[in-house]
Amino acid sequence: MSALKVRLMSWSTGRATTDRVAPRAAAGTVVLEDAAYLDALLASDAVDDDTMIFVPGEAGSAPAPGEGPALVAYEGSLSEPGTEFTHDPGFYLQIQAYGISEYMSIVGPTVVRVADEGDFEAYLNDADRAYEEGGFADFLTNPAIQLADLPALGAGPAGDGPGLRLHAGPTGTLSTSPGGTPLGTVGDGFAQLTEAWTRANAGSEAPCAVCLGAAVPEPVRAAALAARPWLGRYLAAVQALRDLRARGIVVDGVSGFGERLVSGLADHSDPADTVHADRLLLLRAGEDLYAHEPRRGRSFRLGRDVAEAAEALLVCDSADQAASYVERARLDTVGERFGAAGLALTTRPLAAAGK
Repeated sequence: MSALKVRLMSWSTGRATTDRVAPRAAAGTVVLEDAAYLDALLASDAVDDDTMIFVPGEAGSAPAPGEGPALVAYEGSLSEPGTEFTHDPGFYLQIQAYGISEYMSIVGPTVVRVADEGDFEAYLNDADRAYEEGGFADFLTNPAIQLADLPALGAGPAGDGPGLRLHAGPTGTLSTSPGGTPLGTVGDGFAQLTEAWTRANAGSEAPCAVCLGAAVPEPVRAAALAARPWLGRYLAAVQALRDLRARGIVVDGVSGFGERLVSGLADHSDPADTVHADRLLLLRAGEDLYAHEPRRGRSFRLGRDVAEAAEALLVCDSADQAASYVERARLDTVGERFGAAGLALTTRPLAAAGK
């Protein structure tokens, strides 16, 4: 993936990619809606030599490497649903609102935005259906789709903030996203913007009260996330489905979303894997079983015996409890092998879990 596409992905989703570490002293990526604010932005310390700035129209001559931010010209919009972002002939990015996306044809790379409270309700309805019944919205698992502003949708902060991204609206108002709470205006210092972001988040119990702050009332969003502590897990499952679908693998079910590989685990109270978004995911494609590691975005195939033992450990978070569903010897072997590969299946070392 090119550096430009990496920046676009992190700016749209609000999540730093493995190829990109958000800077601490200035914004990593800035999108301007009006080129008239470029000079004021360049004069501030909100950007530095490592910043990439997207400027509508002609960006002018870019500075030499190490002599200033990279300037990227674009046409269209990265913020308005129903529009298209264009950079150079041949690269197009569609922008769509969540609520109508299931009715739209996906013809290329697309960013889906929660643009208002109706979109947010549609997102929650899809998530609830997946969690309770196992049916994931087809459009959302399309490999060409990226869901915008993940931190505000239950994925957790994960480095989001002015150090990762900024958006300058048509009037020069700055936030981390087009639907975000205003943090200041173009020309404000980076420290001032960061302080405003920190204050806004301190006023809410839910992660990231900024990037959807102007699109969804914060009490509504915070209550919805509090009632669904599994949303981070849901978003990780959506990404796993996209990854496997891109490889031609059609997933029929995801452990913890309407089904379990070990039938008795469906009735286990307080399943531990529900609230750990970055824990291993288990997926079923016909008779084939796969594991997906959210942090590194890799998937691999598993045998049934191994997958069942892994599921029991993930759900119970204890080898002692998991032994009620799968024989202990198999649990110990699978737990040790996954642990040696850096894929812990419980939050405690195996020995502490009762070995």
